[in-house]
Amino acid sequence: MLTKRIIPCLDIKNNRTVKGVHFLNLIDAGDPLDLAKLYVQQGADELVFLDITASNEGRKTLVNLVQKIAQEINIPFTVGGGISSVEDVRSLLKAGADKVSINTAALNRPHLIKEIADQFGNQCVVVAVDVKKIDGNYFVFKNGGRINTHIKLEKWLHTVETLGAGEILLTSMNQDGTKDGFDIELMQLAGMCVNLPLIASGGAGRASHFAEVFKKTKTSGALAASIFHFGEVPIPELKQILKQKNLPIR
Repeated sequence: MLTKRIIPCLDIKNNRTVKGVHFLNLIDAGDPLDLAKLYVQQGADELVFLDITASNEGRKTLVNLVQKIAQEINIPFTVGGGISSVEDVRSLLKAGADKVSINTAALNRPHLIKEIADQFGNQCVVVAVDVKKIDGNYFVFKNGGRINTHIKLEKWLHTVETLGAGEILLTSMNQDGTKDGFDIELMQLAGMCVNLPLIASGGAGRASHFAEVFKKTKTSGALAASIFHFGEVPIPELKQILKQKNLPIR
């Protein structure tokens, strides 16, 4: 069985790490470089960096900051925000990213997924999907959760897989920042729709939430932000608890 991955996420705005609830009311969570170094020391399996306002502000990702972080870490590094072309991907990989995460750009032009996969390999393409449950259906949102595309999750996941994505980072906007647990129903649905590795995001509050999503769904990685940034659940402690529950942890 593949080992489950614990993935801290740095949501970046104005060169600082921020965290909100339901994508709103952002508060400062620290220096991204300091946090990145800390997570490597603590044994994080991967690191995700998302420039959360790049797409909405119509600008590119902060390449200089990506480069600084990449020089300090030795774990897989996924970068997203403001990526809209193969050239953007090339510059981020050159800066030290291992994978790129695309969201809004993929919804605006789905063929971009195939272009990146053809150029750099499927393993390089993470498609981030922000969803909100409305009247019993999961709908996909873009522009940092600001715009409802009215595309149902199942249809979008199928499209993403067909075009060559290597992985899906699935964020529940309903659960984001609540610390009430991951959206199990959402992850189970996604697991039935595609055969790609799934990263669960949104709602982590305790170690038991990670155990639940790993045991009840096909999730291969679980991502969290504030509980790691503010030291509420230290990664070494979390891994120890998951190992005690006989989950395959690195």
